[in-house]
Amino acid sequence: MKRYFFKISYNGTSFFGWQKQKSERSIQQTIEQNISKIQSNKEVTIVGCGRTDTGVHAKEYFFHWDDANGIQIEQLQYKLNKMLPDTISIHDIFTVESDLHARFSAYQRTYRYNIHQEKDPFLIDRSWYIAQKLDLKKMNDAAQLLIGEKDFSSFAKTKTDVKHHICKLYDAKWIQQENSLVFEIRANRFLRNMVRAIVGTCIDVGLNKLSLKEFEKIISDKNRQEASSSAPPQGLFLWKVDY
Repeated sequence: MKRYFFKISYNGTSFFGWQKQKSERSIQQTIEQNISKIQSNKEVTIVGCGRTDTGVHAKEYFFHWDDANGIQIEQLQYKLNKMLPDTISIHDIFTVESDLHARFSAYQRTYRYNIHQEKDPFLIDRSWYIAQKLDLKKMNDAAQLLIGEKDFSSFAKTKTDVKHHICKLYDAKWIQQENSLVFEIRANRFLRNMVRAIVGTCIDVGLNKLSLKEFEKIISDKNRQEASSSAPPQGLFLWKVDY
């Protein structure tokens, strides 16, 4: 049995997230169906490096697939890229050791969230439009309060199957880019909806709806009800995965 790693990217606008679902179109299901067609309709199961929600994108995403028969990598990549929708691209396929796991072997992930402050019809599915003036320094001060090993229950989706809400954040910062802002965050793991909840709360800091002391209290209180509403999904990208 050989293990193959696939490096891909996708625009998640027209998908109900990565995870395979019973009645909705997902990225995982779309890829599995097309690999199955190439493999003479053999049942195929792939394992992704994590979940992305409905409408969320990935610039860099990895999944693995185990196959006993061996494949011609270049031919498989070519065929898949021809068959998959334009919103999914296969960038590379390579063999790895059988114990390298797409999800559990990743030691850190980086997400980016895009905000544009001038109305732009070409960014509607890749960025969040906020016309109000934002206090970037205050938002960066809030982001610094996130760094370290902490319980991020205040920013986690409730009623999930995770055993704990402890994450180690290595970096979190807001970057000005002409008429747009990029939030970049890097950690050993992320909880469901965590980045979007953090972005939404940081925006309220930038709009002076929350003080830095209130932001710090939100973190320490570990209560999702105290944090702000989640930012919309279209601005979020899984940006990099490190093994």
